[in-house]
Amino acid sequence: MNEEILNIEVRKFLKNVGITSQREIEHAVLKAVETGKLNGSETIDIKMTLEADVIGVKHCIEGKIALE
Repeated sequence: MNEEILNIEVRKFLKNVGITSQREIEHAVLKAVETGKLNGSETIDIKMTLEADVIGVKHCIEGKIALE
């Protein structure tokens, strides 16, 4: 195994996760505000789960996103 390649590949994956996750969250929040599901001043509980079955990884990250 080449640890440098592993590091680069993990970073590429995480960059993709970060960019797409941000886009999806922003889109969903804007839509929820437009439809009245949210008023735009809430704090949203959020959770992301990282899974890689072949190496036995299942890690959950929980947090909050304040809209105001």
